[in-house]
Amino acid sequence: MMTQQWNPDARLDRRTLLRGAAGFGLAGAAATLLPGCSSNGKDQVASRAAAVIPGKQSAAGPALETTSIRLHSIPPAICIAAEYMAEPFLREQGFTDVQYTPYASKDLLAHFAAGDIDFGIGYAAAFIPQIAAGAPLVMLGGVHVGCWEVFATGDIKSMRDFKGKTVAITGPTFTDGIFMAMTLANVGLDLRKDVKLVTYPPTEFARLLSSGEVDAVVAFPPTSNDLTAKGIGHVVLNSMTDAPWSGYYCCTAVVHRSWMEKNPVATEAALRAVLKGADAVAKDPSAAAHTLVAHGFTPNEGYAHTALHQMPYHIWRDFDPEDSVRFYTLRLKEAGIIDRTPAQIIKQATNFSYLAQLKLELGG
Repeated sequence: MMTQQWNPDARLDRRTLLRGAAGFGLAGAAATLLPGCSSNGKDQVASRAAAVIPGKQSAAGPALETTSIRLHSIPPAICIAAEYMAEPFLREQGFTDVQYTPYASKDLLAHFAAGDIDFGIGYAAAFIPQIAAGAPLVMLGGVHVGCWEVFATGDIKSMRDFKGKTVAITGPTFTDGIFMAMTLANVGLDLRKDVKLVTYPPTEFARLLSSGEVDAVVAFPPTSNDLTAKGIGHVVLNSMTDAPWSGYYCCTAVVHRSWMEKNPVATEAALRAVLKGADAVAKDPSAAAHTLVAHGFTPNEGYAHTALHQMPYHIWRDFDPEDSVRFYTLRLKEAGIIDRTPAQIIKQATNFSYLAQLKLELGG
């Protein structure tokens, strides 16, 4: 399987930005940011566009079936910045009740599966085991590459050196545990047998690694920024730059199936808003970092700026989301986490027709 690589120095070019700004008023919206199942569904897109449902008319076209949407936040995580930056675009399209409920990292997946969250962004590889277990979630398309870094001490130079080591994670079924299981399986090691796992909140990672209580941690911004700034440990693996992980989407847009089926127009509007949010981050990471801090999603503007500048938020246009689902499903199967095939997961829990339509609309 061929992977797709991105250039971390490549930003949105002027033509793309102007096209985006003309299409949805990005330049104007930037000044007011955050004020307070099939992959080939052309027929579905056409039928949604034709169905004007009574209710509040959105700026994007047909009226929304609902004007309320429940999203999430996981303070102080920065990776889902596109979701945070989506708020003004959600309101622009007719959503009047936009809720960002904070959840602890370890509880997030369970809340998604339970239907407490209508729509959001999260790690594709962490959603797939939930889906395989029956969670009614649908993946709509990738948003960006990267997030995870494995920091280690001592003589650990590669993932092959982890046998017998102690690793701190948030939880074995949370995104960091899933990522570690896949990366170890990729070099022939088993997370359950070959390493000692300890679970702690990310706020403890700097202390644990610097004191020698653990040999490694799996971190994402701002925890990874903090470790780098303090010179604690060294990076063994960076999913944003290291193959094969850098060739596939990390965060993906996900919707609860029941909400999508009741609200197809609102689902497309929500995805549109998140993709506009991603473009807002890509256009001006500094402004986005300031916005995230000003609204309490993360506390350190310097860390937020660094993370948002490094992560390629424009890349939602470029990669094949189905390829990413296929890749992660195979890695999860190799790690013994699921027994489903890529074809089963793609059929059961993806709908890329919304994304196909929005690529045409927003330019992609």
